[in-house]
Amino acid sequence: MGDSPESLFKSENPKFIMDFAGILKVLPHRYPFLLVDGIIAFEKEKSIVGQKNVSFNEPFFAGHFPGEPVMPGVLQIEALAQISCILVALSYPEESAGKRPAFAGIEEARFRKPVRPGHVLTLKGELEKYRRGYAVVKTRAEIDGDLVAEAIIKASMI
Repeated sequence: MGDSPESLFKSENPKFIMDFAGILKVLPHRYPFLLVDGIIAFEKEKSIVGQKNVSFNEPFFAGHFPGEPVMPGVLQIEALAQISCILVALSYPEESAGKRPAFAGIEEARFRKPVRPGHVLTLKGELEKYRRGYAVVKTRAEIDGDLVAEAIIKASMI
């Protein structure tokens, strides 16, 4: 990561406390696999709230599904995993330095409603457990306050 967590919290967009520039310094993901547009709220070692603007231009909509575009559930989970990794990296910068996030498990994944172009996904994560680089984060994705997906994300920094 290199930068101090505090130095990443600046954004030209007033609704974000961290925009894409800060996110790119924390996550190794790049287009088309970076699925977080900004961070709205962060509480060290506790919680994070991010946002994903779902655009019709997303590459997966070409085939999922023609005439009825729906964001794949696995990509919703990936977006939740990405905010989880940001939460861990910013909460434990010394332990995360020089490492990248890796999935360790997904539990209790549920999908409640379809996510379509034009939706704004609010991605929320609460740190349930952290020990020696291994984290368990309870996550949920919402559209206008309505739950659309949820999962318990397990990840480690390797």
